[in-house]
Amino acid sequence: MCHCQTNAGPLIALSKIGQLALLPRLFGTVVIPLAVHDELVLHGKGRPGSEIAEADWTQVREVEDETAIRLLKGQLGAGESEAIILAVQVGADLLLMDEGRGRRQAEGLGLKITGSVGILIAAKRVGLVKAVTPLLDQLRAKQVRISQRLYKAAQVLAEEA
Repeated sequence: MCHCQTNAGPLIALSKIGQLALLPRLFGTVVIPLAVHDELVLHGKGRPGSEIAEADWTQVREVEDETAIRLLKGQLGAGESEAIILAVQVGADLLLMDEGRGRRQAEGLGLKITGSVGILIAAKRVGLVKAVTPLLDQLRAKQVRISQRLYKAAQVLAEEA
């Protein structure tokens, strides 16, 4: 299984379409930084993603490098910053993140990244979902921003174009 980190974006997106259970099936345990846990569970109680409070497949970790967090927080939110630094700290195989600025920062640090759409494609490839396009449509209907370019690329990668 993958040593996987995430920020709030993919957890919220997948929760909105009832697909949060794909994460443990694809990756086993998913490590969540404390800031992301607090964002979803304490501040987002009752909203999509907050159900991770009950999930036995998540592990909440604190970030040790406070200086690195402060540097990134000037450009990113607390959850994105902690997810990136924690991924570096623990040598994560994969970082789950949707936000463009955070992805660019993470790529600059050599991290491998996928987002909500990539998770859905991976799930189709291993037979956990039958089709990606209806799920992309559901995400869009729930106000998850997916560009037309990404939508079309996902269909091609999922062999649905």
